[in-house]
Amino acid sequence: MDGTGERSLPEPGSQDSRAGDDIEIVVNVGGVRQVLYGDLLSRYPETRLAELIHCLAGGYDTIFSLCDDYDPGKREFYFDRDPDAFKCVIEVYYFGEVHMKKGICPICFKNEMDFWKVDLKFLDDCCKSHLSEKREELEEIARRVQLILDDLGVDTAEGRWRRCQKCVWKFLEKPESSCPARVVAVLSFLLILVSSVVMCMGTIPELQVLDAEGNRVEHPTLENVETACIGWFTLEYLLRLFSSPNKLHFALSFMNIVDVLAILPFYVSLTLTHLGARMMELTNVQQAVQALRIMRIARIFKLARHSSGLQTLTYALKRSFKELGLLLMYLAVGIFVFSALGYTMEQSHPETLFKSIPQSFWWAIITMTTVGYGDIYPKTTLGKLNAAISFLCGVIAIALPIHPIINNFVRYYNKQRVLETAARHELELMELNSGTSGEGKAGGSRGDLDHLPPPEPAGKEGPSWSSRLKLSHSDTFIPLLTEEKHHRTRLQSCK
Repeated sequence: MDGTGERSLPEPGSQDSRAGDDIEIVVNVGGVRQVLYGDLLSRYPETRLAELIHCLAGGYDTIFSLCDDYDPGKREFYFDRDPDAFKCVIEVYYFGEVHMKKGICPICFKNEMDFWKVDLKFLDDCCKSHLSEKREELEEIARRVQLILDDLGVDTAEGRWRRCQKCVWKFLEKPESSCPARVVAVLSFLLILVSSVVMCMGTIPELQVLDAEGNRVEHPTLENVETACIGWFTLEYLLRLFSSPNKLHFALSFMNIVDVLAILPFYVSLTLTHLGARMMELTNVQQAVQALRIMRIARIFKLARHSSGLQTLTYALKRSFKELGLLLMYLAVGIFVFSALGYTMEQSHPETLFKSIPQSFWWAIITMTTVGYGDIYPKTTLGKLNAAISFLCGVIAIALPIHPIINNFVRYYNKQRVLETAARHELELMELNSGTSGEGKAGGSRGDLDHLPPPEPAGKEGPSWSSRLKLSHSDTFIPLLTEEKHHRTRLQSCK
């Protein structure tokens, strides 16, 4: 025992291998040396550091089962782990909780906590949210990589019809899979634009013609163009439906419902025009057809299928329901207050335009949203002052939630780009590893994914795609595509 009153660790296997609260534990983690004490480590006896107190009694076998190396001269334990993560982990002995520092990968930090046998319940709540977010990102990367791997491979055990279904699905749903698929996607995009333009041009009186009863109808040429577009949309939808691996999920998908709403009015109108006259009056049939033709505007939403920007905007709005709710609440309160004030202040004027508070709602809406049609306006001094205040409050109410909505859009857009880059990076590493292990070369090519070899058939020996993914030492390693456990000796950063 030294002068400080602390006892150093005894020799391994000696009779004096008893642990006490005053024992000094020296650890070297990634080149960073730190001295810990037995009374501190004994607070959590199930952790790896606490087990070091009793490991010397079991000899070197027990020691090396807990650490990477041991120096008997210095009586120092060596760990080939991340020192920055270790500094965060040992906070549990001092403060009873662990807080992850900024810049450390949450998944890698979880692996560090598992190594030091510190339970995740000690992790702070704010850090758990980062861990859950990173885990969701890895699951998304794994899903994308698995989809690409499924597209690259052909299962010879499947029937011809099943293989044909996969080819049609890949051809229609993945424009990047081949040049013809990209051409079809561009053609579909152009037909959506053409059908939308035709729908608008059909309402121009100069382009309309008179029917036998003297009523204006669309020009026959425009009708033929629309019929051709609807025929293309119908064929595309039916092919995608028949080739879909999960037809129920396909039918209930939002974008596929939009596709149905885009083509259904045409067939319903056609049916009512030819058969409806027998069951109801011609006037009612024409009104029903006109109402259904309005539903053709749904086809413009088909553009979202071919535009990642529109999909990102939709997701950002979906994630911003709380901010949008606050915006509507602010506007609703302001509309009610300023319309009531405007009605009260304008009653003294003999030519007032504010007949009632519900009628004043319209004035408050167009004033707070800075539209100002001018059909209703105040004429008294107090009414004009109320209008100015309502205008300023409307600008502030609209501007407040805009920043969080923009942040959600930018965050989701950047996240999608990172996920796409990570998935592509993982596939390139798989290709490199495949070329190195298959040909015995020191390096691999970074060629096109079409040159990747197909996955191994079932029952054939050799590394599968998932095992190649597991063996690729990527800094975005995905452990979700295989059930095998992957052991790392070094902490890898996640970019």
